[in-house]
Order: sequence, then C-alpha cells, then structure tokens
Amino acid sequence: MKLRVDRDILAEAVTWTARSVPARPPVPVLAGVRLEATGSSLVLASFDYEVSAHCEVAADVEEDGVVLVSGRLLADIAKALPNKPVDLEVEGNKVAVSCGSARFSLAAMAADDYPALPVMPAVAGTIDAHDLARAVGQVSIAASRDDTLPLLTSVQIEVEGSSLVLMATDRYRLAMRELTWSPSNTELSTTALLKARTLSDVAKSLTSSGDVTVALSSESAASSLIGFEAGGRRTTSLLTDGDYPPVRRLFPESTSIHATVGTDELMAAVRRVSLVADRSTPIHMSFTQGNLELDAGQGDDAQATEQLVAHLEGDDISTAFNPGYLLDGLGALNQPYVRLDFTHASKPAVLTGMESIGGTEDSSFRYLLMPIRFGA
Repeated sequence: MKLRVDRDILAEAVTWTARSVPARPPVPVLAGVRLEATGSSLVLASFDYEVSAHCEVAADVEEDGVVLVSGRLLADIAKALPNKPVDLEVEGNKVAVSCGSARFSLAAMAADDYPALPVMPAVAGTIDAHDLARAVGQVSIAASRDDTLPLLTSVQIEVEGSSLVLMATDRYRLAMRELTWSPSNTELSTTALLKARTLSDVAKSLTSSGDVTVALSSESAASSLIGFEAGGRRTTSLLTDGDYPPVRRLFPESTSIHATVGTDELMAAVRRVSLVADRSTPIHMSFTQGNLELDAGQGDDAQATEQLVAHLEGDDISTAFNPGYLLDGLGALNQPYVRLDFTHASKPAVLTGMESIGGTEDSSFRYLLMPIRFGA
C-alpha cells in the first residue's frame, strides 16, 4: 500500500474512527484501525464487537493495499504532524508515515485476524444532524451512569411514522424530546434502546453534515443493530437488550400549579445558592405570588438564600430538588423562560420552556424531576 493524503483530512478521519477503539482490548487486533487504499480513496475502519466505525476519505493512491495499525497511536501522530501532505507506505511489516521532514515507522498488525465489520441495517429514515445532536444532548443528561443497570444507561428511541421520541431516566429524573424526521416508510412503528454515551458520541461527531441516515435491523435479524451514516462516515452499534420501563406514565395528565421564571436568572441563582450545599444536600424552592425564594444549608453549616421574580398560577408551594439535577434540566432548555408544573409538593415537577410569561409552552422537550426526598 502506498498513498498520499491531506494531513487535516487524515487526522480528522483517524481520530473519528479510533474513538471506538477500546483502551484495554480483549484481543490485540482490536486496538488497531484498518486502513484500506483502493481507487482514489482511503477507507478507515474500527470495531470492538459492539460499535463499529467506517470512514472514507479522498486520497492519491499509488498502490492498493490493506494494513492494520494502532489506532490511538496513529491518531496522536496524525494530529501532531505539520500542515503538509502525508505519505503512507507499507514496508514489510512496518507502516511508514512521512510528512515534511517528520517520519514515523509503525508496526503493522495482523490484518487477516481483524473481525469483519457488521453490515449496515436497512435504512429507516433521515434526520437533520443538528436537530439530532440537540435532542440527544437534551435527553442523555438524564441517563444513568450506573452500569449495573444497563437499561437505564440507555436512551429509548421510539418511532411512529414521522415522529421520533427520545427518552432517558435514572429513576430521579426523566427527559423526553419529541421531534420530526423523514422515515423511509411513513407507517414505520418501532423502538430501539441504545447506550446513551454511544448515541451522544454519534450525534456529536456527525453534526457537520446536513442529514443523518438512520438504519435499523428488522425484527427477524439475527442481531439487533442501529446504524448512522453521514458525510462519508458510518457507524453501527448493538442495541441494548431488554424492555424499557413504562416511564411515560410518570408525566401527570394535568397539573394545577404553574410557576414561570427566567431560565438564565434561575440557573445563576441555583448555582450561587448551591455553593453551600454538597451533592446530597437539597436546594429548597418556595413559590408565592410574584416571588421565588431559594435557600440551602441549615443549622451551624453555611447557608444561602436568594429571591427571584416568579409568576405563579395556583396555590403557593414549597419543594426541594437536587441542585445538580435541576441545573441539568434548566441547561437543556433553549427558551428564555422555564415553566415548572406541579400537582403536589411531594410529587414530581415537570419543566418545559417558554418564550414569554403567559405564552405557549414548548412541550417538545419535557424534563420531569423528583423532589429530593423521593430520591433519598
């Protein structure tokens, strides 16, 4: 194999492909990235038996060939090279990387032992890349980090025609985002469960393209896969096994108390007041007509209070939340005002965004938050 490729293109492609290379691979070859030069392109691929990555970039290929090299090392080298064309050439059991006066010699791994990448499932539809990234960012914050509960470390994807819904929960909060997409079959109705960190990684890495193609395995497939493709990049992942809990029913059908506060003002106040609270200490919120009082800390410990202007419909209410979880929900909103809907002080609150006080709430994203005593 012998080729020349643009330095920035190579660095970006290797970095993206090597992101799924395991830090401690179960077998040595899984630490590698597979390079295949053919025609006028260089194809890079990685696979850890769960997530696969495939990237194709333009290159001046002099000799076709396939080689396997350490993915993380090649990524580090590519990012450190000077801004000049890069030459790659296989020399026996070594891979020579030359760029300007810099030259590296990497050990070639056994490419024949590398596992075959899974086949991309059937195309299910397309979605705007920025819409997908925004939705995933809003929802994934609520996914659990506890790997002993694999179902809750995943995001539930629900497809019903042109509607696509993302949901995640860690038992203390629940985030749900509804958006539209372009399905290949308008009668498509299915669900998929994908690890939140995998979905977040995919959404962030494909934002440079206009549309992302989403592919899903049929119910009769031997293994459940989901695939994403955009801009010459393609990735697949195994889906999480199991049935997601019926969390939709946690959202109340109706609420009698509604409080509206400026989103940025509330976030800033929560950050200030929570400075005296540790991770397990709640921040108390007392809503009265025209006013919100925040306080944290008690007894001989440090204490803090702050008052904000708030618009309240319904009875006065006092409750308490985990400040970190509250900030996550507020940060996921993209409207100037947040509306908090309550049924009772001991019941979950639902956060939605609003453009103005008294305006229509944006129910496409909802964030349900349990009071702190529920999570104790």
